[in-house]
Amino acid sequence: MTRIRLLSSLLGGLALAACSKDGVQNISGPTAGSYVKFYNFGVNAPSVNFFANDAKVTAISSTSCTPPAVPPIPACGTTGIESTTGTAYGSLGNAGLYMTLAPGQYQFSGRISAATDNGLSVAKVSGTLADGKFYSVYMSGFYDTNAKTVDGFILEDDFPAQIDFTTTSVRFVNAISNSSPMTLWAKNTTTGDSLAIGSAIAYKAGGAFVTMPGAVYDLSVRAPGSNTVLFNRTGVSFVAGRVYTVSARGDMTVTSTTATNRPFLDNTLNR
Repeated sequence: MTRIRLLSSLLGGLALAACSKDGVQNISGPTAGSYVKFYNFGVNAPSVNFFANDAKVTAISSTSCTPPAVPPIPACGTTGIESTTGTAYGSLGNAGLYMTLAPGQYQFSGRISAATDNGLSVAKVSGTLADGKFYSVYMSGFYDTNAKTVDGFILEDDFPAQIDFTTTSVRFVNAISNSSPMTLWAKNTTTGDSLAIGSAIAYKAGGAFVTMPGAVYDLSVRAPGSNTVLFNRTGVSFVAGRVYTVSARGDMTVTSTTATNRPFLDNTLNR
């Protein structure tokens, strides 16, 4: 049985977790190790549970009876059983919280959570975790329905070690496989000031964390040296003392403003 642990990026609390046949069980307690966050940003990819080697590190448990308990059945016997929901496209495993793993070499995989093809690995990403470091594992690109595979990559989340409660830190990650290198711009809706969040970022890459005032920003993505907005997201709050990753996901050929697979900027709290 592999022990895994959960780090709350919102409260800074750490929790110890152990995998079981019914999903993930959380036990409160301080931890140390390497910390990993999981993204399902593979366009048209199925919902998955994420694994570190053969240990399941994300899962969702049911909270209702199937079928509902009715008299003379005295109680529900199905709550807490692992759901087939998993982590869907555009979502993060464990509600975006970091998992704590022992440092070392891992093969991370996203495995189908649905009843059909349950447990089939559709994405594999290898990486070495260092003690005290933070990482993000992405499913990305486009899901191949014939091969039942999707792309992926891993990045170190090298955010500032010291918390500055007067500023916020933001970086840009490009998870769109049919994109060219892109630059993320942020416009402060109060002052009107605009700044680039790092340099142009290619697919499977992430920029350095950029320090800026905590405020509400309108975000836009542009090609290097161009003022043309490729896609945008308005009214994004970056709170002072917090650290964020803005990830681009979707399909650059989609022009609809409401399609699920349109180019989209996801804002995730790291700390």
